[in-house]
Amino acid sequence: MFIIESMQNGGPLMWIILALLITISVLSAERVRALYFKMNLNKEHFFKSLTSYLLKGDLEGMLLVCDQNEAPLSKVIKSCLIRVMNNGTDQEIQASLDEAAMVETPAIEKNIGFLAVFGNLSTLCGLLGTVTGLITAFKGVADADPSTKAAMLTKGISEAMLTTAFGLIAAIPAVFSYAFLQSRAQRLIDDINEISIRTLNFIVANRERFGVEEAGDAEGEAA
Repeated sequence: MFIIESMQNGGPLMWIILALLITISVLSAERVRALYFKMNLNKEHFFKSLTSYLLKGDLEGMLLVCDQNEAPLSKVIKSCLIRVMNNGTDQEIQASLDEAAMVETPAIEKNIGFLAVFGNLSTLCGLLGTVTGLITAFKGVADADPSTKAAMLTKGISEAMLTTAFGLIAAIPAVFSYAFLQSRAQRLIDDINEISIRTLNFIVANRERFGVEEAGDAEGEAA
């Protein structure tokens, strides 16, 4: 088969590039599954569900909405609601949102940067294969009999071109996946920031609906 022959004729760097290609494919598949399925959440539907319970004064219902999804956004909002139930001040609620967002952001961006690294490595391995292939070709031509020079030159150039092509075959999807997944990750992070601010503002404006006062206000009234 052409693929097997190409791997054999391309030299040892072909196997390194193949390993990089497999790694790129696995990482891309895992990140697509995480970012588009496991972490996927309709932010507008989620926010409407939260506010509908909030307007009823039902914090437990809001927590239930958060528990129905494992998305980072729901985890961030849940930390905020727990702080509200503990009579947290506005500053404490904001701090809990910021802390939860800092915890969830690395999970969203996990391993995406490696795609760019492996894409660059694939290109460099392809270029290295080009150089070593040409060195082999010209060295073989210099030492070979006139009758075999053409064959050795062809073999060396073939090795050089095969590694270059295979390096690009691995690098192109890596670069595309990196850009595609990085864009998705940034969108999820933006959703967290947006819904966090909207939820905080909504809670601050509607504290009286669920009978939880800000800690500072409660202490002032007691005094």
